[in-house]
Amino acid sequence: MTLSIETSVACESWGALADLHALIEKCLTEALAETGDEVRNGAEVSLLLCDDARIRVLNAQFRGMDKPTNVLSFPGPEPIETAHVLGDIAIAYETVAREAEEQGKSLPHHFCHMVVHGFLHLLGYDHETDDEAEDMEASEARVLRRMGIADPYRENQLPEGH
Repeated sequence: MTLSIETSVACESWGALADLHALIEKCLTEALAETGDEVRNGAEVSLLLCDDARIRVLNAQFRGMDKPTNVLSFPGPEPIETAHVLGDIAIAYETVAREAEEQGKSLPHHFCHMVVHGFLHLLGYDHETDDEAEDMEASEARVLRRMGIADPYRENQLPEGH
């Protein structure tokens, strides 16, 4: 099964990450492998890699919050099993870079966390309730562990075998 991944880089700062497209593909592939969710072969996921100004506009328009955020997800209208378009993910460079520095994480690792987080929203995961948040965070941690990235919700923890 393959995904069709459309990436729009609307902020030059994202050039700081090497092999950006390969990294995104790995995040999405590992997320599907971990969750076991079935999606249509060739289902499309669009990513907008933007700056804080652009994501602030999106956040205000779609969530009524006039401030930048790290990641936004816009799931498609069809069930994921049959959807031609799974949805869109927008990620803001300045916020993600600042959070990575504040949390003592590498930019690539924090970026992967944001891609996985956004993609899980497209697959129907959410964190509105405590139980949903616990399930989603556990799924994120398992996906990232598959990629050799420490659990983002626990300090100073390396994945098994590292």
